[in-house]
Amino acid sequence: MDETTLQFYRSNAQSYADWAKAPSTRLPGFLALLPRGGAILELGCGAGNHAAVMLAEGFSLCATDGSPEMAKIASQRLGHPVEAMRFDELDAQQAYDGVWASACLLHVPRDELAGILKRIHRALKPSGVFYASYKMGEGDGRDSLGRYYSYVSPEWLEAAYASAGPWITLSSDTNVIQSFDKTPANMLNFVVRKPVA
Repeated sequence: MDETTLQFYRSNAQSYADWAKAPSTRLPGFLALLPRGGAILELGCGAGNHAAVMLAEGFSLCATDGSPEMAKIASQRLGHPVEAMRFDELDAQQAYDGVWASACLLHVPRDELAGILKRIHRALKPSGVFYASYKMGEGDGRDSLGRYYSYVSPEWLEAAYASAGPWITLSSDTNVIQSFDKTPANMLNFVVRKPVA
């Protein structure tokens, strides 16, 4: 992850946590694809809004965030451990039924994303499901707060996924959100499954 972006979240953990919005409307659909009580890895859990739903639904959750300060806030809110872990530190193998990465992998530099996706593929059990959301566009850049973003097209993203391992695409759709810096963003939501063999 870009160091300037990580430092932003470390320095602004409390204000970002206070801003954090309601859980994604896509979360119930994702959870419905998983076995009851299955194991989920959440990357970039932020304030823990999605994690709270997963725990309430009885899933076994490993929640993580790249910012130790954010992880501490989320852990206190949830009453559940949250690990401070960067994406490139993920080394689990066939451990999870699902991986949830809402609006976090969009901070990964374009030339590093395939490597992170390969780690996620390895961490999933066969038939495991992976959700992630990205900002749409071309190239990369920084927002008014200095945070780095990789902007992707559906075609570019599909190629990055394909280079990381075999996937079955379950859904791909778009929506518009308002970012923390109050600017609108066109988002691409991608749900894939790791094949059984």
